[in-house]
Amino acid sequence: MTLEENKEFMTFFIEEVINRKNLDAANDLVWEDFIEHLPFPGQGPGRDGLKFALNSMFTGFPDMHWIINEQIAEGSKVVTRFTWTGTHQGEFMGIPPTNKQVEVWGIVIDVVSNNLFSESRIIMDTVGLLQQLGVITGPTEA
Repeated sequence: MTLEENKEFMTFFIEEVINRKNLDAANDLVWEDFIEHLPFPGQGPGRDGLKFALNSMFTGFPDMHWIINEQIAEGSKVVTRFTWTGTHQGEFMGIPPTNKQVEVWGIVIDVVSNNLFSESRIIMDTVGLLQQLGVITGPTEA
């Protein structure tokens, strides 16, 4: 695949699997032995592990929506800077619903191999998310 095709593939994955909450589509888009380099708490290996992590997010934030802010491709890697928004309406990582709306930024480095999503490294503003949910407080003024 070309660099542009890799970016289009990852954009399609975000739209179809994440924004449309279509976990079944991951069966055709994600390598069975998918590698998550920075796994979500409780995430097992492979494609099923990725589906577990995404389903956990969907449970906590059923209206979750990702926006791609920027994408860069090199070789088989696609780097996506994104923002996601959602309302905390279900349990998430043991946190009961707060009904608070959140906006979270992140960067993900994904690998596309043989026309399948094969590896990922995701970095999200987890501290900011927990602050928005009221679970932790930010730094205090002296």
